[in-house]
Amino acid sequence: MSAQQMLKVFVTRRIPQEGMKILQKAGMCNLSVWDSDEPVPRAELLKGVAGAHGLLCLLSDKIDAEVLDAAGPNLKVISTFSVGFDHLAIDEIKKRGIRVGYTPDVLTDTTAELTVALLLATARRLPEGVEEVKNGGWSTWKPLWLCGYGLSGSTVGVIGLGRIGLAIARRLKPFGVKRLLYTGRQPKPQAQEVDGEYDTLVRESDFVVVSCSLTPDTQGLCDKTFFSKMKKTSIFINTSRGAVVNQEDLFEALSSGQIAAAGLDVTTPEPLPTNHPLLTLKNCGDFICCQASSKHKVLKNKNQLILTIINFLMDIKRRCSV
Repeated sequence: MSAQQMLKVFVTRRIPQEGMKILQKAGMCNLSVWDSDEPVPRAELLKGVAGAHGLLCLLSDKIDAEVLDAAGPNLKVISTFSVGFDHLAIDEIKKRGIRVGYTPDVLTDTTAELTVALLLATARRLPEGVEEVKNGGWSTWKPLWLCGYGLSGSTVGVIGLGRIGLAIARRLKPFGVKRLLYTGRQPKPQAQEVDGEYDTLVRESDFVVVSCSLTPDTQGLCDKTFFSKMKKTSIFINTSRGAVVNQEDLFEALSSGQIAAAGLDVTTPEPLPTNHPLLTLKNCGDFICCQASSKHKVLKNKNQLILTIINFLMDIKRRCSV
């Protein structure tokens, strides 16, 4: 294929060599990559996308009308390396007839594994223990020192018992969890439905795990009223979206002893400023957002997105050649 016939694909972050090889093997793409692990600056995004037929982006890239205008009429497909697509101006994209690909299933297992790890680390106070070892606080064994909470015989409430929520529930059951609670319209044989909009779940759960999507209804869901209904011994875990939580209210609940502890994989913003009040609390673990850090899953995710772009672009070439 001549240089004039090649279709430009702009990639907003460095991708694994396996993905590069797939694109090169297709023999139809003129690949332009922001060759860094850091997010592409806005100005570089607008410059790089100009004239592109395909765009491979990440959750940190805001793809709005300005970006679409910068790309121009050539842009026919956008693939995003993410489970969600909050960063995409979907209505505007649809209006322009641009196809969108994303990866809703690829991170289910890794997110569920990370959630269980976060829950266990928070419940058993592992970050505090590591810190005590490092700063010399571990002098001798003390019966009640750093005592946490166990899962055996506990009640776990899952807010958002969808694909990821069910994967979390399956991994928690072997720990001897007594009850798994959820709220929803569809029957879930793996868990026990509770009546009411979260009230019963929040009041009765020893662990509250948030894995729901971010919607207008769930934005700011976990607020002062929410935390006031939790047990003082309850532990709060969020691996969904940072905006589901009112972080000022969470800080107040943790610092006042309204709830026992929290483990967060997502915040607003990400990362939190180093002087953020939540980072001053021993009973709040803010972990790096690493839901996709399984190397196998990263490669699978990227390759799936690349194949999506190639398939769409091949279709464009076929239609244009008729």
